[in-house]
Amino acid sequence: MTAVSHMSVDPKKVTWLYVAFQLLFNLLLWVPIFYEFQKQIGLSDSQIFYIQSVYYIAFCLLEIPTGFLADRVSYRFCMGAGAMLLTFANLMPVAFPNYTGFMVHFLAIALCRSLISGASSAYLYEFLRQRNEQDRYRKIEGDGRFWSLVGRIVAGAAAAPLMALDLDSPYWISAAAAAMSFGAVLLLPKVGAWSRGDEAEPTKVSYRAAWRRAFESPRLVLLMLQGVGFFVMARILIVNLFQPLLNSKDFALAYYGAIMGITMVGEAFGSKFAHKVRAILSDRGAVTAMTLVMSLSLLGAAFGGQVVTLLSLALFSVAMGLSAPVQKQLMNDAIPEPKLRATLLSCESIVDRAMCAVAVLPLGTMVATGRTSESLIWAAGLTAFGAILIHLCFYCFEKRQAAGAAAFLAKDSSGLNATRSGL
Repeated sequence: MTAVSHMSVDPKKVTWLYVAFQLLFNLLLWVPIFYEFQKQIGLSDSQIFYIQSVYYIAFCLLEIPTGFLADRVSYRFCMGAGAMLLTFANLMPVAFPNYTGFMVHFLAIALCRSLISGASSAYLYEFLRQRNEQDRYRKIEGDGRFWSLVGRIVAGAAAAPLMALDLDSPYWISAAAAAMSFGAVLLLPKVGAWSRGDEAEPTKVSYRAAWRRAFESPRLVLLMLQGVGFFVMARILIVNLFQPLLNSKDFALAYYGAIMGITMVGEAFGSKFAHKVRAILSDRGAVTAMTLVMSLSLLGAAFGGQVVTLLSLALFSVAMGLSAPVQKQLMNDAIPEPKLRATLLSCESIVDRAMCAVAVLPLGTMVATGRTSESLIWAAGLTAFGAILIHLCFYCFEKRQAAGAAAFLAKDSSGLNATRSGL
């Protein structure tokens, strides 16, 4: 494959199109109210959490072919397919407001998110790498998250009032935003992992090769596990436990969108300044520290009243915003082969969603039996324990590497001295 034309494209244009895609694709107005929506149409807590568990399992299974497809065909193709499918997925609850309709809705959401989960990050990183500007990745990724969250803040605050006026309106507006995100993808230049301005051809990509390369690099495996901790905790709280938590603290439904807006403000603030974390902490240390802050925030929400819960959610969101772009930069930097980038990023998502699928069923049982606070305590404790354990594993691994390098240098030095003595 010959060089692609993206080298002549204004990088500012690509940056803003990428940010626009992230903004519009993630503009899901139904997130703050979908639990209440499902309750109003007659679904039980067990049915709601069962759908969520199936969603995470489906995401795991769908990550396998979609990451491969992105590396093998085109990052942009997968981004466009995901945006188009999301448009129709957002309309399923409107057309079929029942258990089956929501099951199909979330299965379609799983497919469209798996299509873009590795592809979008890989697209941006490869575009920058091929211009030798990969150091800008964290800043642009953070800006993308910032503006997508700003859009969701404005929209999220309107979710409950819109639902009160028209039950289906959050889903209609989300579908319109997804359709516009497809338009942003059409304007992006094509980028491939092998487009380096030379005559390099794509080599065979497979999931077996991706997993083999991952396990050949202990550092990459540890980075995957490190990301799982805070990504799982973030999804569990913001998606699965957010509305049950507010219910347990006696917040009125009319405030759900505004409270979701508070969490988005916190995450947007963190994302905007994620690139400045390096001045204070190492990248890996920052992710560990922010994971522990998020765990403490969950405990605050579990034990506190309404005010403490709001403050805890805000702190949780700031920590999440600071750590997510840093973790993505660490993962992209650690990937040994660009042609496997989307596939390896999908491998990380598989582990992430598998843990969500395992966690959501027992948490759902706790919520259904009125033990929402207990579910938060378990999530906080297990995540904090995992973060500390992974940090210690990194320490041991790096210490062993340093010892091996010192031994090699000492052996090389002694061999050189012996050669000089012989002379």
